[in-house]
Amino acid sequence: MKKKKADYTHLSANQPIGIFDSGVGGLTVAKEIKRLLPNEDLIYFGDTKHLPYGEKSREAIVGYSTKITNFLIEQNCKAIVIACNTATANALQEVQELVADRVPVIDVINPVAEKVSYEIHNNVGVIATKATVNSGLYKKSIRKHNKFIKVDELATPLLVPAIEEGFKNHPITHSIIYNYLSNSKLKNIETLILGCTHYPLLIDEIKQYYGNRVRVIDSPNIVANQLKMILDKHHLLNEENHQSTYQFFLSDITKNFEKISKKFFGKSIDLELKVL
Repeated sequence: MKKKKADYTHLSANQPIGIFDSGVGGLTVAKEIKRLLPNEDLIYFGDTKHLPYGEKSREAIVGYSTKITNFLIEQNCKAIVIACNTATANALQEVQELVADRVPVIDVINPVAEKVSYEIHNNVGVIATKATVNSGLYKKSIRKHNKFIKVDELATPLLVPAIEEGFKNHPITHSIIYNYLSNSKLKNIETLILGCTHYPLLIDEIKQYYGNRVRVIDSPNIVANQLKMILDKHHLLNEENHQSTYQFFLSDITKNFEKISKKFFGKSIDLELKVL
């Protein structure tokens, strides 16, 4: 049966965009959305109480993701951005079913997989959480568009806790990155996808390891452009030049989230505790 075309005529351009992640990682996507769409109001939910999602069961991830989606819908959001690879890999279908075409849902895996499959014709590596790698969604999504690309996925579970603890440009992260990237699974890759929105916070260190040998994919930029294209298609881009608002809700307020969010969005932002 042909899927019914989504109708978003009940939405208006001045509604905010909802974004969620398990912690600080989604801020890399939110920052890129802010840069690309400066007139948009954003509402961000960081589920810091339950991170890292990569170590949780699929049922738990679905539960967290649907609760947060409901909250963002209640906040009158015109689009939901799942700025978390693990939530995308385990709960995308459930989130889509929950919103039932009331608002568009943008994830962080499919736009990246599609772009890579059309632009790149060599060996691709993916580093991600255990839950994302176990889902196999990157490999499936890339090979759906281009069955000739070889995709190797490697679980890198220590990176998210290191980032959430603030170990950036630190001997600990240098050591973890070296140990993961020197794994034989990634030996012959020419392109690397950072399959977790936390990982762009370490992109300089990852690029330093590879030099110019490997192309590292900038996922937040791809996702932000996908969001822009969908909003534009449905006449939902906010073109009104106004002082955009940025709201941040956290299930547990942490010093590292405060530090990174203020670096990306300015020191005047407020973080609000919200336990769902």
